[in-house]
Amino acid sequence: MMQPVTGKELEYVVDSMSNEDLLMKQCAVAAVSATNPALRAMCASMQQVHEQHYQALVSKLEQHQQMAPTQPQH
Repeated sequence: MMQPVTGKELEYVVDSMSNEDLLMKQCAVAAVSATNPALRAMCASMQQVHEQHYQALVSKLEQHQQMAPTQPQH
């Protein structure tokens, strides 16, 4: 059975998502800037890896979203 995510864990996931997003962007820039075809291909590949990591984090958050406590509306 899945346990709810703690606030500390949520902060860690959000930080990880931010890091993966930054790495995706940096790899995209490197891929279009590189003049060496092998380097360009490697950067494009790494961009895809970071996109997969980001999507995996989003997926896990969505799984836990149903268990998140709701805050009363004021």
